Amino acid sequence: MDAAIRAGRKVGLVDPACLQADFLREQVSETYGLDDFGDPWFAAALEVMLGSVKEEARLNAAGDFSAVKQFHHLLRDRLYAQQWFARHPEILSRPIRRPVIIVGPMRSGTTRMHRLLASDRRFAHLRSFETISPVPRPDFGEVMAGKQEDFRPKLASRIMKVARLANPRTLSIHPTGPFEPEEELGLIASSMYGMKFEAQWQVPTYARWCEGQSAVPAYRHMANLLRLIGWSQQESSLRPWILKTPQHMLDLPALLEVFPDARLIFTHRDPQSVVGSAASLAWNQTIIYSDDVSPQAVGREWLRKTELMINRMRSARDSIPKDRMIDVQFDAMDRDWRGTMERVYEFLDFDIEPAVPGMEAFLARSAAQKRTPHQYSLAEFGLSKGEVSERLGDYVRTYDIPVDNAMVANDTALAAV
Repeated sequence: MDAAIRAGRKVGLVDPACLQADFLREQVSETYGLDDFGDPWFAAALEVMLGSVKEEARLNAAGDFSAVKQFHHLLRDRLYAQQWFARHPEILSRPIRRPVIIVGPMRSGTTRMHRLLASDRRFAHLRSFETISPVPRPDFGEVMAGKQEDFRPKLASRIMKVARLANPRTLSIHPTGPFEPEEELGLIASSMYGMKFEAQWQVPTYARWCEGQSAVPAYRHMANLLRLIGWSQQESSLRPWILKTPQHMLDLPALLEVFPDARLIFTHRDPQSVVGSAASLAWNQTIIYSDDVSPQAVGREWLRKTELMINRMRSARDSIPKDRMIDVQFDAMDRDWRGTMERVYEFLDFDIEPAVPGMEAFLARSAAQKRTPHQYSLAEFGLSKGEVSERLGDYVRTYDIPVDNAMVANDTALAAV
């Protein structure tokens, strides 16, 4: 793909990538005949990100080509979202009552917890195609009337196939499919904000900018997209949403301002595994878009990021009532998933028995899907167990997290993310 784009640009068949905010907005507005992008807060984030991409990301031809496509997609969805809100103002009135939000570092078992809970039909959840394309197309009324098929799952499937072709390891790191339960990171990214971009491009200036912002506007927009998705699913507002993304570790105050009655499930895992696995995830995505990536730089950045996430989470927890949160150990889920989930359901004040068949079916499907295990080590990213333990040892002691001194660097598909 990279070679084809380079060749196409030489002969004028492929336009050069123009990563200018005004140009991108004007181009998308002209293409779709709309000009309302919603809350303008995103514009500053977009400007900073584009500057960081141009100056720091060192994208190859396929990388800057896909970046332009990604920004077009996000901007178009903002236009379509505002169009839907204008057509159906009742969407913004949909309540989001007592969501259950899983909060944990990258690679700490949040996906496993999320998918177990999503197998319970008493909860609502996002599907992967809805995080890639959260906003239905303007003709979605035909889909709701049963007159045509929703194109978004097909688009998600194509995007996933391209990602797997670009780097087959992505499937073992984070197994998914168009209809699999998925996190809301794509909804936060709709505001041009968050770690989704940091895990695919080298954008340290943008990362530091995001870390200095109040994320409330991004979370408000995320909540409105969640309302739109619930409306498009014809989902009952009575069913609590199951949400999760490691981004929440950084933004708990914003999360709780937007979802004040949320119930929080905190997941914990040995930081050696968290940092090594997170670095591997970011590395395997970044090398798709850039031919100039240092594994040591990736390791340093995700050690720093993990430490920041943990510190912010710990600070924010001080103001959260204890009856609104529960802690779950990665190792406890490995040893006794049923007993651990019984604790979770008792915390949520739900009877676990109706959920058990769905959970067992999910676990059986996961076990039957033979995938190459996700393998990684701290050393390949220029890190040592001693350094990680020194910087994150207090977190381990505070939450009594089991530490694997041998650190078998191998994530199964079930435990991914």
